Amino acid sequence: MTTMQRELRLSLNQTQRVRLQSALQQLEEMTSLASAITVVADTIPVNHEDSILKGHGTSDLNGEVVATLCGVVERVNKLVYVRAQRARYKPEVGDIIVGRVIEVAPKRWRLEINFSQDAVLMLSSMNLPDGLQRRRTAVDELNMRSIFVENDVICAEVRGFQHDGSLHLQARSQKYGKLERGMLLTVPAYLVKRRKQHFHHLENYGVDLILGSNGFIWVGEHVDMNGENHILADQVSREDMADKSCVGQVTQEVHERITPLEIRTHICRVANSVRVLSALGFNLTVEVIVDTVEASISLNTDIKDILAAEFYVQTAEREVQRRVSLSRKKG
Repeated sequence: MTTMQRELRLSLNQTQRVRLQSALQQLEEMTSLASAITVVADTIPVNHEDSILKGHGTSDLNGEVVATLCGVVERVNKLVYVRAQRARYKPEVGDIIVGRVIEVAPKRWRLEINFSQDAVLMLSSMNLPDGLQRRRTAVDELNMRSIFVENDVICAEVRGFQHDGSLHLQARSQKYGKLERGMLLTVPAYLVKRRKQHFHHLENYGVDLILGSNGFIWVGEHVDMNGENHILADQVSREDMADKSCVGQVTQEVHERITPLEIRTHICRVANSVRVLSALGFNLTVEVIVDTVEASISLNTDIKDILAAEFYVQTAEREVQRRVSLSRKKG
């Protein structure tokens, strides 16, 4: 049994075990051919006459450039470095991340973002529910819990590291903010590559998919950017909530906006597809995720059976066919 099979902990019969092992071996060979895989102490071939620059994951040993990490050799002009294939998340300015609130502190929220330290979202960096651009007042600070509370899931953007070493976020756009009526998934951050678009609306399923660069993935009911689908309770201030008639209106609105069963079914199907791809170690892109969802539907696979051994094997075999097809088109 291969390492991947042990990690998956699947109950495979003999045929499934052979099929999965064959598919994973083919994928490994394709990856090795597509990129210069190196291990620790491997010599990296370079032209010393070009005055190359040794970057991260490299060292000088007896006049040769050797790798100090397992990964892929990358070259940018004269810079040579090794990119680790299974590195932990390292925030960069502009990253789209998904986090969970763990503390409401004075003028700030503290979030868990799958990093070595927590992130901070300042009240001044937050788009207020009323949508007005103004200075934050003492009343705003008192009403912070009407915006986010502990365990709320939030989408935000990495603003950068401050002078005190803390990681700061910002959420000054309507596309950022609280995420509701959905499911939060955690995957290895290296499976989510940085792209121009991390927000995806899967129209056929009425589902929003947010691929957080930090490895937190959100799958939830589609929300109109104009805010029409937001629950009224998020738009009502603390003072308004004191009015009993308003409370009744909010309660009625919440009941009216319960996520339909069909949408919940689609959310679970997309989420299970992400779990399968993550367990197999495949890069998570919207194209691959949608392809896996559509495959489960075309094969009449129940939602619970997506996590069964046979669908794992079929997904691995389908990935082999996809990569073979891509290589033929390039050729």
